[in-house]
Amino acid sequence: MSRPPAASTVHLPQGSWSTVLDGLCALFPRIERAEWESRFARQRVLDAQGQPLPADAPYRAGLRVHYFREVPRETPIPFHETLLHVDTHLVVVDKPHFLPVTPAGGFVEETVLARLARTLDNHHLVPLHRIDRHTAGLVMFSAHPDSRDAYQALFRQRSIVKAYEAWAPPLTGQSFPLVRRSRIASGEPFFRMHEVPGEPNSETHIDVLERHASHWRYVLQPFTGKKHQLRVHMAALGAPILHDPFYPELPEPRPDDHARPLQLLARRLSFVDPLSGLRREFVSELELSGVA
Repeated sequence: MSRPPAASTVHLPQGSWSTVLDGLCALFPRIERAEWESRFARQRVLDAQGQPLPADAPYRAGLRVHYFREVPRETPIPFHETLLHVDTHLVVVDKPHFLPVTPAGGFVEETVLARLARTLDNHHLVPLHRIDRHTAGLVMFSAHPDSRDAYQALFRQRSIVKAYEAWAPPLTGQSFPLVRRSRIASGEPFFRMHEVPGEPNSETHIDVLERHASHWRYVLQPFTGKKHQLRVHMAALGAPILHDPFYPELPEPRPDDHARPLQLLARRLSFVDPLSGLRREFVSELELSGVA
């Protein structure tokens, strides 16, 4: 069985511990024993088949253990996702700015995945793609394991059309529509990306929807799906997306400024449904605040 959504996995190493509880306490010394005991009691520690492990389960090297990360005193995110579509196989939501799609860093329960699992009482949900937490807009989730690969294939085969909107400075002197191709690689710190010499591995189509003196509203269509691709491409062109906290420069760490969200919105998704053969299109109901 694959890892349960939102769970982390550890393969138990060689050791002389009597129980899985003892081993986990030793492997993760920063987590108090009482916290592990609570997770076992709440069935938040599972075996390879996804079944809850008892706290006195015998320790065995090589055993695959799934556990759910928890962040004490997790800061609530005061924005809420909107369900746009729900059926047996597919869920589509409008994600607000600042809300992560999946657990990462200091976010576990305050994520779209965790919220949807509770709202829909469906722990089989898996995101079919992701947008970073600073970006708002459409996210698709697989709701049933039997059809998951059919929908994931849409992204592997680049059979899905994605369109974003963004506010950024004018790109005067450019001819539109514009295509940006480059090689994107991990940078420093680890969560930032940057363009490097070499064979392009990313492609974005760019056009203009609206022009003002200080900023234009763009439509951005990524042909590939590299991390932070749109943000990196716009910054590299000299038009960083408005209120981008990472590009082109990384300021000193500071709390999220909810009054100044990144002006990037995943506006539209369209594809031929692999189950029905019908064309489907989803459009975000959110709006960017723009330059006002």
